[in-house]
Amino acid sequence: MWQYITRVLTHFQIIDIIDIIIVAFALYKVMMLIRGTRAVQLLKGVGVLLTITVITGWLGLNTINWLLTQTMTVGLVALPIIFYPELRKALEQLGRGKFFKTTRFLAPKEFDQALGDLVRGVVNLAKSKTGALIVIERETGLNEHIESGVILDAVISSQLIINIFVEKTPLHDGAVIIRGNRVVAATCYLPLSENTDISKDLGTRHRAGLGISEVSDAIVVMVSEETGVISVAQNGKLTRYLDEKTLREMLSLELQSNEQESSSLWPWRW
Repeated sequence: MWQYITRVLTHFQIIDIIDIIIVAFALYKVMMLIRGTRAVQLLKGVGVLLTITVITGWLGLNTINWLLTQTMTVGLVALPIIFYPELRKALEQLGRGKFFKTTRFLAPKEFDQALGDLVRGVVNLAKSKTGALIVIERETGLNEHIESGVILDAVISSQLIINIFVEKTPLHDGAVIIRGNRVVAATCYLPLSENTDISKDLGTRHRAGLGISEVSDAIVVMVSEETGVISVAQNGKLTRYLDEKTLREMLSLELQSNEQESSSLWPWRW
């Protein structure tokens, strides 16, 4: 009898431990998701209100406690609206699992040619200190941003990349979006990053590049018009001061599929 009870208690203890680990991991991922965004400040405000509500309840300040309780009730309804960007990002990241992928691939020759033309175009823009913002679509669709620009649907070439961003031309302002080996659209509008830790030296172009990388799995290549520095943004993180070799290696590594035996395939969405 005691052995049976011991086994039952041990079973529940293991389940409890697993439960705690899962909750802790989920909380950790949530904190990593909202780190550096305005959601952190909002959560601090919610924490202060909760603390004050508890204290006023202990002290018997019934009127203040009632007002705070009502405010918190309304706040629970408003939270999904306030945290909409973060919730959307979390759901998009969940939807990027392998189970949901519908990816087809370019042939190795097509990939090499597209990558080579893109890198050559970016390097030439950097040498002439011509600002550029290039978004490479992956699993997360960017149709809403594509529709904000001018549709091109042209095969990638270094000449096309250079000509688009020439200053004072109709298409130079905004972002270029690439899907597979085609330049889908130019002059596209992107969301600005809400990360408060971004260096003040970075302008709107870099903030837009970081912004789209925060809400999608796109890889963004940027060229600074002030310094000619080449940068890449991915998952809300910025890598700067890239040369031609490093840029090519980084894009090749990130864009190649781990699911294919070939080392030169460029995944793209239908």
